[in-house]
Amino acid sequence: MLYYLFKYLNELNIPGAGMFSYISFRSAMAVITSLIISLLIGRRIIEYLQYKQLGEVVRNLGLEGQYQKKGTPSMGGVIILASIIIPTLLFARLDNIYVILMLLTTIWLGFIGFLDDYIKVFKKNKEGLAARFKIAGQIILGLIVGLTLYLSDDVIIIEKVRVSDLSSRERIELLDPTTPFFPQGEISMERKSTKTTIPFVKNNEFNYAWLVSFIPENYRTVATWLVFVLIVIFIVTSVSNGANLADGLDGLTTGTSAIIGAALGILAYVSSNIIYADYLNIMFIPKSEELVIFASAFMGATIGFLWYNSYPAQVFMGDTGSLALGGIIAVFAIIIRKELLIPVLCGIFLVESLSVVLQVSWFKRTKRKYGEGRRIFLMAPIHHHYQKKGYTEPKIVTRFWIVAIILAVISIVTLKIR
Repeated sequence: MLYYLFKYLNELNIPGAGMFSYISFRSAMAVITSLIISLLIGRRIIEYLQYKQLGEVVRNLGLEGQYQKKGTPSMGGVIILASIIIPTLLFARLDNIYVILMLLTTIWLGFIGFLDDYIKVFKKNKEGLAARFKIAGQIILGLIVGLTLYLSDDVIIIEKVRVSDLSSRERIELLDPTTPFFPQGEISMERKSTKTTIPFVKNNEFNYAWLVSFIPENYRTVATWLVFVLIVIFIVTSVSNGANLADGLDGLTTGTSAIIGAALGILAYVSSNIIYADYLNIMFIPKSEELVIFASAFMGATIGFLWYNSYPAQVFMGDTGSLALGGIIAVFAIIIRKELLIPVLCGIFLVESLSVVLQVSWFKRTKRKYGEGRRIFLMAPIHHHYQKKGYTEPKIVTRFWIVAIILAVISIVTLKIR
């Protein structure tokens, strides 16, 4: 909102008003504002939750120190949500389709997580919101995001294409139809595209259309976008639940999300800058520079929340925060066409999810085969495995953060390592 105010003041030649036209300035303001909001309102929300005795209910998992967490306020994710949404509303352009999608993702998954926490805390139901409703909410969000990227005229990329690769219709629209021979060089053009970035490959683009190349050409475009929407739904659901599973140790999901958010902000910036995009030979995505502001608010919110969530935690984010954080990361990566980097960038969340899947699958299989279930890990998710091995909680979290930083650096350098 402040962007439009200062844009008007700049037109009146008010000194200093032009600062708001710079992404760097607005991003810095978003970080500072989100940090201030999370630190200031965080204390008040924690005190309110303590006053209402809305503490965590601890199950007996046989973990050392777990009962020390009993009574710690939950639902602290509202601190993160407020610290993301308010700075974004203040400093980002609200007519930007990507900002709208990110705000929708934050509010939608935050609301689903809030319902789950509300049922657990206020209704004293340990099961919370039924899993089918959570999954349904994630599927609906994935459907909205996928269809918006397909249908919105504001969602385009600018890419270099060979004229020989253009369809006859595209040649007629772009080039002079009276010219007897079309030039055979490359041109830059705006287009709806189902291309994305694939890491560690020389020609680092993958087109979802390749998955439906067997379908007749008349139906191929619709089929391609259908596949794309289904993949978006899968990614949103997987990453959101992965972040939720990782939220078992103080500061683990919060710190890891902050690291991932920093990497995504860098990737968004280079994708939105025509000079860097051309130098790195990646897709130039117009209007995605506003996502840098959102990423800045995201980092400020998670770092500010970490002040209260680091060991020993004064508040837990609950599903209100973890579902939203995972969904935000997934949708952000999809928008900037870096979703195939998620297994690397979100490697911590991936390993957490895989540890649960492997543990449950192996237990069920061995129980059918031997009559007694066997385990791969001492306990899943895998951070509990290390707790069972005797590692302290701060050591596990710190080492996971180090791994997350390494994975974030690898994700960024994949722009040049091909």
